[in-house]
Amino acid sequence: MKVIAFNGSPHSDGVVAKGISVMAGELEKAGIETEVIQVGSQNIHGCVDCHKCRELKHCVITNDLVNDCFRKMQEADGIILGSPVYYGGVAGTFKSFLDRLFFPGAAMKYKVGATVVSLRRSGGVTTFHQLNNYLNLAQMLITPGQYWEVIHGNTVEETLQDEEGMQHMEVQGRNMGWLIKSLAAAKKEVPLPQPYEGRKWTNFIH
Repeated sequence: MKVIAFNGSPHSDGVVAKGISVMAGELEKAGIETEVIQVGSQNIHGCVDCHKCRELKHCVITNDLVNDCFRKMQEADGIILGSPVYYGGVAGTFKSFLDRLFFPGAAMKYKVGATVVSLRRSGGVTTFHQLNNYLNLAQMLITPGQYWEVIHGNTVEETLQDEEGMQHMEVQGRNMGWLIKSLAAAKKEVPLPQPYEGRKWTNFIH
């Protein structure tokens, strides 16, 4: 079993990376491998709203890591989305990445997702909800935690002082491992829900 963790911070060894590593430690105890992909330091174009990915099942922009990550997501049992807080929300490069990664459709349906948010002071809950929007709209199973999964600190050293936040990462990692294994066991006995024939779309035009 495998989890793919996307680090949306420009720092590969910063606070987001620390949160992911704590979760990965708990997943390892459950026998689940974690692969970390550094996204935040990349040059990633935003979505151009061409909708071709719905037809092709990949993005028409091919000069970055989005399509490779899409393929990795399809093979994974779960994913972790990690972002620092920029102006009360998801870091810009990471949002461009996520918009294109999730738009093609149901690649992650009924798989397990989790989030890590790092911040110096405020904006954590709004960023947490933004990340969970991607998981929810992909019909993923969102890992439960004992609180919002945000960790405070401007450096890794400061973050280690956030004992409650570090515990949240441990709990979430443990819960994610349990959920992935529970889902794998359930699939042997319980069929997946039948999809609706023809999705309905209503534009608010009045």
